[in-house]
Amino acid sequence: MELLACPVCGQPLATRPDDAGLRCPAGHAYDRARQGHVTLLPPGHVPPSGDSAAMVADRVAFLAAGHYRGVTRLLGDAVAAGDGGPPAALLDLGGGTGQHLAGVLDRLPGAVGVVLDSSRYAARRAASAHPRALAVVADVWARLPVRDAAADRVLVVFAPRNGPETARVLRPGGRLVVVTPATDHLAELVGPLGLLRVDSDKARRLAGTLEPHLRPAGARGHRERLELDRAAVATLVGMGPHARHLTPAGLVAAVAQLPELSPVTVSVEVTTWTRPA
Repeated sequence: MELLACPVCGQPLATRPDDAGLRCPAGHAYDRARQGHVTLLPPGHVPPSGDSAAMVADRVAFLAAGHYRGVTRLLGDAVAAGDGGPPAALLDLGGGTGQHLAGVLDRLPGAVGVVLDSSRYAARRAASAHPRALAVVADVWARLPVRDAAADRVLVVFAPRNGPETARVLRPGGRLVVVTPATDHLAELVGPLGLLRVDSDKARRLAGTLEPHLRPAGARGHRERLELDRAAVATLVGMGPHARHLTPAGLVAAVAQLPELSPVTVSVEVTTWTRPA
Protein backbone atom coordinates (compact mmCIF):
# COMPACT_ATOMS: atom_id res chain seq x y z
CA MET A 1 0.00 0.00 0.00
CA GLU A 2 2.91 2.36 0.63
CA LEU A 3 3.61 2.52 -3.10
CA LEU A 4 0.19 3.83 -4.09
CA ALA A 5 -1.09 7.35 -4.62
CA CYS A 6 -4.57 8.77 -5.24
CA PRO A 7 -5.20 9.10 -8.99
CA VAL A 8 -7.13 12.34 -8.40
CA CYS A 9 -4.89 14.36 -6.08
CA GLY A 10 -1.68 12.31 -5.85
CA GLN A 11 -1.75 12.00 -2.05
CA PRO A 12 -0.86 8.70 -0.32
CA LEU A 13 -3.50 6.02 -0.03
CA ALA A 14 -4.27 3.96 3.04
CA THR A 15 -6.70 1.18 3.90
CA ARG A 16 -10.13 2.44 4.92
CA PRO A 17 -11.33 1.69 8.47
CA ASP A 18 -13.91 -0.75 7.09
CA ASP A 19 -11.11 -2.57 5.17
CA ALA A 20 -13.32 -2.43 2.07
CA GLY A 21 -10.97 -0.29 0.00
CA LEU A 22 -8.56 2.63 -0.01
CA ARG A 23 -8.84 6.30 0.90
CA CYS A 24 -6.59 9.37 0.67
CA PRO A 25 -6.42 12.27 3.17
CA ALA A 26 -8.57 14.40 0.84
CA GLY A 27 -11.40 11.88 1.10
CA HIS A 28 -11.20 10.23 -2.32
CA ALA A 29 -12.23 6.61 -1.78
CA TYR A 30 -11.79 3.48 -3.88
CA ASP A 31 -13.59 0.21 -3.28
CA ARG A 32 -11.87 -3.15 -3.26
CA ALA A 33 -13.53 -5.68 -5.57
CA ARG A 34 -14.62 -8.96 -4.06
CA GLN A 35 -11.80 -10.66 -5.98
CA GLY A 36 -9.34 -8.41 -4.11
CA HIS A 37 -8.17 -5.89 -6.72
CA VAL A 38 -8.66 -2.11 -6.65
CA THR A 39 -9.46 0.23 -9.54
CA LEU A 40 -7.49 3.49 -9.35
CA LEU A 41 -8.72 5.75 -12.14
CA PRO A 42 -9.81 9.41 -12.05
CA PRO A 43 -13.59 9.87 -12.42
CA GLY A 44 -14.66 9.44 -16.02
CA HIS A 45 -11.26 8.19 -17.18
CA VAL A 46 -11.49 5.17 -19.45
CA PRO A 47 -8.19 3.30 -19.95
CA PRO A 48 -7.26 1.61 -23.24
CA SER A 49 -9.02 -1.71 -23.68
CA GLY A 50 -7.07 -4.43 -21.91
CA ASP A 51 -6.99 -8.17 -22.41
CA SER A 52 -10.37 -9.87 -22.70
CA ALA A 53 -11.57 -12.62 -20.39
CA ALA A 54 -10.69 -15.23 -23.03
CA MET A 55 -7.17 -13.85 -23.49
CA VAL A 56 -6.61 -13.85 -19.73
CA ALA A 57 -7.85 -17.44 -19.41
CA ASP A 58 -5.40 -18.53 -22.11
CA ARG A 59 -2.57 -16.67 -20.35
CA VAL A 60 -3.33 -18.36 -17.06
CA ALA A 61 -3.30 -21.78 -18.71
CA PHE A 62 -0.11 -21.22 -20.70
CA LEU A 63 1.94 -19.69 -17.89
CA ALA A 64 0.69 -22.20 -15.31
CA ALA A 65 2.08 -24.98 -17.53
CA GLY A 66 5.55 -23.47 -17.03
CA HIS A 67 6.34 -22.76 -20.68
CA TYR A 68 7.77 -19.31 -19.86
CA ARG A 69 9.55 -20.41 -16.71
CA GLY A 70 12.91 -19.55 -18.32
CA VAL A 71 11.72 -16.00 -19.05
CA THR A 72 10.61 -15.54 -15.45
CA ARG A 73 13.95 -16.84 -14.19
CA LEU A 74 15.92 -14.41 -16.35
CA LEU A 75 13.61 -11.58 -15.27
CA GLY A 76 14.28 -12.47 -11.64
CA ASP A 77 18.03 -12.44 -12.23
CA ALA A 78 17.84 -8.93 -13.68
CA VAL A 79 15.57 -7.66 -10.89
CA ALA A 80 17.86 -9.00 -8.15
CA ALA A 81 21.01 -7.55 -9.75
CA GLY A 82 22.41 -4.15 -8.86
CA ASP A 83 23.90 -2.34 -5.91
CA GLY A 84 22.24 -1.36 -2.65
CA GLY A 85 20.94 -4.72 -1.47
CA PRO A 86 17.89 -6.68 -2.62
CA PRO A 87 14.94 -4.59 -3.89
CA ALA A 88 12.00 -4.26 -1.52
CA ALA A 89 9.29 -2.59 -3.64
CA LEU A 90 8.42 -3.86 -7.13
CA LEU A 91 6.00 -2.41 -9.66
CA ASP A 92 4.87 -4.57 -12.59
CA LEU A 93 3.44 -2.37 -15.37
CA GLY A 94 1.03 -4.14 -17.68
CA GLY A 95 1.66 -7.16 -15.48
CA GLY A 96 -1.45 -9.07 -16.53
CA THR A 97 -2.20 -12.02 -14.27
CA GLY A 98 0.84 -11.39 -12.05
CA GLN A 99 2.49 -14.72 -12.83
CA HIS A 100 5.91 -13.26 -13.63
CA LEU A 101 5.84 -10.94 -10.61
CA ALA A 102 4.91 -13.87 -8.36
CA GLY A 103 7.92 -15.82 -9.59
CA VAL A 104 10.21 -12.88 -8.85
CA LEU A 105 8.71 -12.32 -5.38
CA ASP A 106 9.33 -15.97 -4.53
CA ARG A 107 13.05 -15.20 -4.89
CA LEU A 108 12.85 -12.02 -2.77
CA PRO A 109 11.29 -12.94 0.58
CA GLY A 110 11.50 -9.36 1.88
CA ALA A 111 9.86 -7.71 -1.14
CA VAL A 112 6.31 -6.63 -1.98
CA GLY A 113 4.84 -5.88 -5.38
CA VAL A 114 2.02 -4.14 -7.23
CA VAL A 115 0.61 -5.26 -10.59
CA LEU A 116 -0.87 -2.45 -12.70
CA ASP A 117 -2.96 -3.46 -15.70
CA SER A 118 -5.81 -1.93 -17.68
CA SER A 119 -7.72 -5.23 -17.84
CA ARG A 120 -10.11 -5.91 -14.98
CA TYR A 121 -10.08 -9.58 -15.99
CA ALA A 122 -6.31 -9.73 -15.55
CA ALA A 123 -6.51 -7.84 -12.24
CA ARG A 124 -8.97 -10.36 -10.86
CA ARG A 125 -6.41 -13.11 -11.47
CA ALA A 126 -3.46 -11.02 -10.27
CA ALA A 127 -5.20 -10.30 -6.97
CA SER A 128 -4.49 -13.88 -5.87
CA ALA A 129 -1.17 -14.37 -7.68
CA HIS A 130 0.97 -13.88 -4.57
CA PRO A 131 0.33 -13.04 -0.89
CA ARG A 132 2.78 -10.10 -1.10
CA ALA A 133 1.29 -8.59 -4.26
CA LEU A 134 -1.58 -6.16 -4.83
CA ALA A 135 -3.49 -5.88 -8.12
CA VAL A 136 -4.62 -2.49 -9.45
CA VAL A 137 -6.62 -1.56 -12.54
CA ALA A 138 -4.96 1.57 -13.97
CA ASP A 139 -3.96 3.23 -17.23
CA VAL A 140 -0.23 2.65 -17.76
CA TRP A 141 -0.15 5.43 -20.39
CA ALA A 142 -1.47 8.07 -17.97
CA ARG A 143 -0.08 9.31 -14.64
CA LEU A 144 0.43 6.16 -12.57
CA PRO A 145 -1.34 5.93 -9.19
CA VAL A 146 2.06 5.49 -7.55
CA ARG A 147 4.04 7.80 -5.27
CA ASP A 148 7.15 9.59 -6.45
CA ALA A 149 10.38 7.56 -6.05
CA ALA A 150 8.49 4.70 -4.37
CA ALA A 151 9.69 1.70 -6.41
CA ASP A 152 13.06 -0.05 -6.30
CA ARG A 153 12.30 -1.91 -9.51
CA VAL A 154 9.78 -1.49 -12.32
CA LEU A 155 9.07 -4.57 -14.46
CA VAL A 156 7.66 -4.49 -17.99
CA VAL A 157 7.14 -7.88 -19.67
CA PHE A 158 5.72 -7.74 -23.21
CA ALA A 159 3.86 -4.57 -22.23
CA PRO A 160 3.91 -0.81 -23.00
CA ARG A 161 6.69 1.39 -21.58
CA ASN A 162 5.87 4.80 -20.13
CA GLY A 163 9.31 6.41 -19.84
CA PRO A 164 8.46 9.65 -17.99
CA GLU A 165 6.20 7.97 -15.45
CA THR A 166 8.64 5.12 -14.88
CA ALA A 167 11.38 7.62 -14.10
CA ARG A 168 9.06 9.48 -11.71
CA VAL A 169 8.09 6.43 -9.65
CA LEU A 170 11.58 4.88 -9.51
CA ARG A 171 13.79 5.84 -6.59
CA PRO A 172 17.18 7.36 -7.49
CA GLY A 173 19.37 4.43 -8.47
CA GLY A 174 16.32 2.23 -9.04
CA ARG A 175 16.01 0.06 -12.13
CA LEU A 176 13.57 -0.67 -14.91
CA VAL A 177 13.70 -4.22 -16.31
CA VAL A 178 12.10 -4.71 -19.74
CA VAL A 179 11.41 -8.01 -21.52
CA THR A 180 10.74 -7.71 -25.26
CA PRO A 181 10.44 -10.34 -28.00
CA ALA A 182 13.45 -10.82 -30.28
CA THR A 183 12.99 -11.07 -34.04
CA ASP A 184 12.92 -14.89 -34.01
CA HIS A 185 10.41 -15.17 -31.15
CA LEU A 186 7.76 -17.79 -32.09
CA ALA A 187 9.27 -17.84 -35.61
CA GLU A 188 7.96 -21.34 -36.42
CA LEU A 189 4.35 -20.19 -35.94
CA VAL A 190 4.43 -16.88 -37.80
CA GLY A 191 3.87 -18.26 -41.30
CA PRO A 192 1.52 -21.20 -40.60
CA LEU A 193 -0.73 -19.18 -38.28
CA GLY A 194 -0.39 -15.75 -39.83
CA LEU A 195 0.99 -14.15 -36.67
CA LEU A 196 2.31 -10.62 -36.34
CA ARG A 197 6.04 -10.32 -37.00
CA VAL A 198 8.34 -8.69 -34.45
CA ASP A 199 9.53 -5.29 -35.67
CA SER A 200 13.27 -5.52 -36.41
CA ASP A 201 13.58 -1.88 -35.27
CA LYS A 202 12.05 -2.59 -31.88
CA ALA A 203 15.27 -2.14 -29.87
CA ARG A 204 15.92 1.30 -31.33
CA ARG A 205 12.36 2.43 -30.68
CA LEU A 206 12.57 1.16 -27.10
CA ALA A 207 15.73 3.16 -26.51
CA GLY A 208 14.11 6.23 -28.04
CA THR A 209 11.23 6.14 -25.55
CA LEU A 210 13.39 5.53 -22.47
CA GLU A 211 16.77 7.23 -22.91
CA PRO A 212 15.53 10.78 -22.31
CA HIS A 213 14.51 9.64 -18.82
CA LEU A 214 16.65 6.60 -17.93
CA ARG A 215 20.14 5.27 -18.64
CA PRO A 216 20.81 1.84 -20.19
CA ALA A 217 22.48 -0.46 -17.66
CA GLY A 218 22.70 -3.84 -19.36
CA ALA A 219 21.16 -6.33 -21.76
CA ARG A 220 20.90 -10.09 -21.98
CA GLY A 221 19.20 -12.47 -24.36
CA HIS A 222 17.30 -15.67 -23.65
CA ARG A 223 16.57 -18.33 -26.25
CA GLU A 224 15.13 -21.79 -25.83
CA ARG A 225 13.21 -24.32 -27.88
CA LEU A 226 9.85 -25.65 -26.66
CA GLU A 227 7.84 -28.60 -27.91
CA LEU A 228 4.18 -27.59 -27.78
CA ASP A 229 1.10 -29.61 -28.59
CA ARG A 230 -1.80 -28.03 -30.48
CA ALA A 231 -3.67 -27.05 -27.33
CA ALA A 232 -0.62 -25.22 -25.94
CA VAL A 233 -0.08 -23.44 -29.26
CA ALA A 234 -3.70 -22.28 -29.24
CA THR A 235 -3.40 -20.83 -25.74
CA LEU A 236 -0.05 -19.20 -26.60
CA VAL A 237 -1.57 -17.42 -29.58
CA GLY A 238 -4.81 -16.66 -27.76
CA MET A 239 -3.14 -14.92 -24.83
CA GLY A 240 -1.21 -12.30 -26.83
CA PRO A 241 -1.74 -9.51 -29.37
CA HIS A 242 -2.08 -12.06 -32.17
CA ALA A 243 -5.52 -12.93 -30.77
CA ARG A 244 -6.81 -9.48 -31.74
CA HIS A 245 -6.02 -10.16 -35.41
CA LEU A 246 -7.39 -13.70 -35.75
CA THR A 247 -10.92 -14.98 -35.53
CA PRO A 248 -11.46 -17.88 -33.09
CA ALA A 249 -12.58 -20.10 -35.97
CA GLY A 250 -9.58 -19.11 -38.07
CA LEU A 251 -7.19 -19.90 -35.22
CA VAL A 252 -8.77 -23.30 -34.62
CA ALA A 253 -8.52 -24.17 -38.31
CA ALA A 254 -4.89 -23.03 -38.58
CA VAL A 255 -3.79 -24.86 -35.44
CA ALA A 256 -5.47 -28.05 -36.67
CA GLN A 257 -3.06 -28.08 -39.62
CA LEU A 258 -0.02 -28.22 -37.34
CA PRO A 259 1.63 -31.49 -36.31
CA GLU A 260 0.67 -32.85 -32.90
CA LEU A 261 3.92 -31.45 -31.48
CA SER A 262 5.52 -28.31 -32.88
CA PRO A 263 8.97 -26.86 -32.12
CA VAL A 264 8.55 -23.25 -30.96
CA THR A 265 11.39 -20.82 -30.30
CA VAL A 266 11.14 -18.55 -27.27
CA SER A 267 13.54 -15.67 -27.89
CA VAL A 268 13.53 -12.49 -25.80
CA GLU A 269 15.76 -9.57 -24.87
CA VAL A 270 15.98 -8.43 -21.24
CA THR A 271 17.25 -4.87 -20.92
CA THR A 272 17.91 -2.95 -17.73
CA TRP A 273 17.64 0.82 -17.31
CA THR A 274 18.52 2.91 -14.28
CA ARG A 275 17.29 6.21 -12.93
CA PRO A 276 20.32 8.40 -12.26
CA ALA A 277 20.88 9.07 -8.56
